[in-house]
Amino acid sequence: MFIKIILNYLIGYVSIVVEGYYIERFINICKSKNIYFWNMKREKASILHANVGIKEFKELKAIAKKLKCHLKIERKRGLPFIFNKYKKRKIFFALLLLVMILLTSLSNYVWNVEITGTQKISKEEILIQLEEAGLKVGTSKNKIDIKNIINEIRLKRDDIAWIGINVEGTNAKVEIVEATQKPEIIDENEYCNIISDKECMITKINVQNGTAIAKIGDIVKIGDVLVEGKIQGKYTDAIYVNSQAEIQGKVWYGKKKYEDFNQTIEEKTGNIENKYAIKFNNFQINFYKTLSKFQNYDTINEEKKLSIFSNFYLPIEIIKISNHEKITKNITYSENDLKNKIIKELEEELKKEIGEEKDIINRYMYYNKTDTGIEIELVYEVLENIGTKEKININ
Repeated sequence: MFIKIILNYLIGYVSIVVEGYYIERFINICKSKNIYFWNMKREKASILHANVGIKEFKELKAIAKKLKCHLKIERKRGLPFIFNKYKKRKIFFALLLLVMILLTSLSNYVWNVEITGTQKISKEEILIQLEEAGLKVGTSKNKIDIKNIINEIRLKRDDIAWIGINVEGTNAKVEIVEATQKPEIIDENEYCNIISDKECMITKINVQNGTAIAKIGDIVKIGDVLVEGKIQGKYTDAIYVNSQAEIQGKVWYGKKKYEDFNQTIEEKTGNIENKYAIKFNNFQINFYKTLSKFQNYDTINEEKKLSIFSNFYLPIEIIKISNHEKITKNITYSENDLKNKIIKELEEELKKEIGEEKDIINRYMYYNKTDTGIEIELVYEVLENIGTKEKININ
């Protein structure tokens, strides 16, 4: 709403008076056509005072004429009318020149840093490291050494495969390609064992090269040797080989949770308090009182940087602060409801840990009820391919 009011000030708006017998119908038609009013006041039942943008005012004429309402402009406000008023005076040209000089001056600086391509890497971390390397909001474009910044970031981080920086207008676009962590690749000519990378029970072991140490039914831990990269001949000395095998095992994933029958929860009421502020680079002007009218609430901040064109950002941010009221409630769960609640939470946690592609073959639940609550442990038995290669060091 606040942003729209500012925009209407920039493009111009009018204060109007509408008088007639069909004021309610007039308002409803305007709403259906998405015509936005603000500072709307009623005088008696037949008179309406409001502010409306210049573009919307043109549509109002036809609506008012159709409903036989009298439409009159009380005041004209906004920059276009100010410029029109002073267009024959020197002050107009002075202001126009000042704006042009200001925009030219601002165009020499970076006012926005846009980072794309990050999924696992924190954008906040990258922003801090970019600032340390010399790229931050408010930096002169002449002082930005892109090659040096890229080199500094690459030296500090192993999780970035490629980084590119392109300055367009007042916007610095930083594109990142994350590095994928790959297991050590062992050459086929190198000697290696196969070790367990999961704690599990062996269900299948099919050795193509090497000597099986584990057998079906064995429970192994991480790091245990499953296939040894050595073959002992009947009449010859042992020889080292590159182990090759297909191994499967039952892997167990478990989560445990306890919850009380009587719980205190926080719930949103649906009441929202919106506040606004304008930030000029590092200087912020708040258009609200510090204290909220809510006693308990969550706050969500939305920041929008103003731009003239797609890549010409200004050092101005519109900040919207939304306070969502919360109330504290005491609730008592039945045994069945609490049980279902805990199971659902555990299932979501386990599915997130296991992933969608794994083959879940069994599901076990351990249930314990006390006087005050319920404890549940949920275990999934998953069939997985296991084993990873480990080099053999022969001295």
